[in-house]
Amino acid sequence: MATFLYKIGRFTFRRRRFVALVWVALLALAGFGAASASTATSSSFSIPGTEAQKAFDLLEERFPGGSADGATARVVFKAPDGQKVTDAGNKTEVGKIVAELKSGSDQIASVADPFKANAVSENGSTAYISVSYEVSSMELTDGTREALEDAGEAARSSGMTVEIGGDALQVMPHTGATEIIGIAVAAVVLVITFGSLIAAGLPLLTALVGVGIGVSLITALANVLDLGSTTSTLAMMIGLAVGIDYALFIVSRYRAELAEGREREEAAGRAVGTAGSAVVFAGLTVVIALVGLAVVNIPMLTKMGAAAAGTVAIAVLIALTLVPALLGFAGKRVMGRKARKAAEAENKPDAKPNMGTRWARFVLRKPVWVLLAGVIGLGVIAVPAASLEMGLPDDGSQPKSTTQRQAYDLLSDGFGPGFNGPLLVVVDTKGSADGRTAVDQVSQEIEGIGHVAAVTPATFNKAGDAATITVIPEDRPSSVQTEDVVHAIRDAGADIRSETGAVVLVTGATAMNIDFSEKMNDALLPYLALVVGLAFLLLMVVFRSLLVPLKAALGFLLSVVAALGAVVAVFQWGWLGSLFGVEQTGPIMSMMPIFMVGVVFGLAMDYEVFLVTRMREAYVHGETPGQAVVTGFRHGARVVSAAAVIMIAVFAGFIGSSESMIKMIGFSLAIAVFFDAFVVRMAIVPAVLALLGERAWWLPRRLDRVLPNVDVEGEGLRANLADGGPAGGERELSRV
Repeated sequence: MATFLYKIGRFTFRRRRFVALVWVALLALAGFGAASASTATSSSFSIPGTEAQKAFDLLEERFPGGSADGATARVVFKAPDGQKVTDAGNKTEVGKIVAELKSGSDQIASVADPFKANAVSENGSTAYISVSYEVSSMELTDGTREALEDAGEAARSSGMTVEIGGDALQVMPHTGATEIIGIAVAAVVLVITFGSLIAAGLPLLTALVGVGIGVSLITALANVLDLGSTTSTLAMMIGLAVGIDYALFIVSRYRAELAEGREREEAAGRAVGTAGSAVVFAGLTVVIALVGLAVVNIPMLTKMGAAAAGTVAIAVLIALTLVPALLGFAGKRVMGRKARKAAEAENKPDAKPNMGTRWARFVLRKPVWVLLAGVIGLGVIAVPAASLEMGLPDDGSQPKSTTQRQAYDLLSDGFGPGFNGPLLVVVDTKGSADGRTAVDQVSQEIEGIGHVAAVTPATFNKAGDAATITVIPEDRPSSVQTEDVVHAIRDAGADIRSETGAVVLVTGATAMNIDFSEKMNDALLPYLALVVGLAFLLLMVVFRSLLVPLKAALGFLLSVVAALGAVVAVFQWGWLGSLFGVEQTGPIMSMMPIFMVGVVFGLAMDYEVFLVTRMREAYVHGETPGQAVVTGFRHGARVVSAAAVIMIAVFAGFIGSSESMIKMIGFSLAIAVFFDAFVVRMAIVPAVLALLGERAWWLPRRLDRVLPNVDVEGEGLRANLADGGPAGGERELSRV
């Protein structure tokens, strides 16, 4: 592989104008596709195989035209102190708003008058209008949203408090200025690392080109592939991070080759041949981790992973082709004066050891202490992970300043927390001899279950073969008690089915969230086994060792559990929550742990491959295991540290997002990369390698014969260059 990539590096360096034009054309085409594509709607959220999804599908079949997947809103009113919403003046104002909402948009499916729908609190202080729409929240027009937002203005002027909840006001998430700050931090780190503005700007430029193409393609295909609104944000987050890192690896190796006195074209070829091999395998691990999300069998998550994986693949291609092409344009300016002097000094036999060398020598002297400190430190941070509670965010997790959160609080105060998460029980009576009796039995069973605040009368469809019952729990939607209510209804439904033949299914947003969380829990171990197993095999091929890939996988698991502990401490317990903009603690989002596992595993392998490949390269060329560790750190520690800081800065930039999912994922990825890069890869890895010695690079002879030799460390390339081999290959490429 190293020889093939060497040829690509030299070819793209020579044909830099052609290569640059190709990428600019691709960016323009993707941008045109995104600009001409129709506005993306929200991705349809489905959880195949769950009871909540079966009930949802039954609703669409038996209650046609009911807009089961349409947006909803609740306009909540609270009368001034000493008054009631049932007072004549307030009642008139509410009636006017009901009429305004009905005539305010042709996307309205139904508007329920609170005085006819029994939606007034017992003390008369609070009431709400339920609004249903024929389309999903992302398909609502601006006029429909404005009509909803303006609906309560007249009532507010009369003194009533009016807030609006539900998903009808859901908008595309924004990340704010912190995303720009993250990129700015990355730029500063690159300037410090390279000492040259051109060298620093090149990884940023190529990463932005890659993200631009990736996000534009996602936008262009959003409607066709039913991609959700957060897909492009997550692809941007991951694409920026890996795009900068991969280009950083190539540019760093190119500068090192120049410092050794090689011509620019030769340096580009060698940089792509060696560092490019590490980039290919690091990118493969990220792609495996992201595509592997398909095992969860949740379409939305599968699409998010595939879209992000596509962006990573583009980043790899850009690192191998566009980066060496731009290095050709940059000339020797990619090496600043200070950088050239530093490189010359570093290459002298009596050169003063850099920080990476000094740290590696310290670890080699105290491997046991460093290993214990790293493992115990991460172990302590991981303790909160034992208290992990998972769920999906609702309006109660919104910032307190939003109208959705204030509407949530008004409903909780006026009707009880359970009104924010009603359960919808669907009864299929097709197989029952007496459907109405069966439905009555269901209602009676539910009323006898603990933590149930109210059960509404059953509503039958026109055919009379299905009915819906709304159940109001006593507790908030994300509470354990509400989850127990869902399971209790399902247990009772199993008995009713055996007695009457009626099928009882529980759905609604709360039940969907519970089923989603359980499915994510069930999928976590199989997903880990798949991703870690495939990556173990991949790393075994790269390093030709059994213990090095095993150490890499175990170190990754340690950093992920520690990151989960930090997430629980901040987002569930509220420690330092104000520092990260966490206004409301609660369960950790269900998809966050498995998504973090997928992304961080791939990113962690970036540092493992880049750092340990240099050690393997030194070991293969005759150095002792200890010397190889020092050599790897001398050449790679600065680059890996810079790459980690850049990645942390980019991920941390998304903590300022208005979307709780993006905020939590940004924090989790940033802290996980910090733990993995600076504790696991920089401390635990060299300590373990020091303790293992020669055994670290042991591979059974049978496996050695079976495994393909991909030559990541470039041994075959060096031998080929010594014989003048690649010239023919270069001529072949020049004909392309």
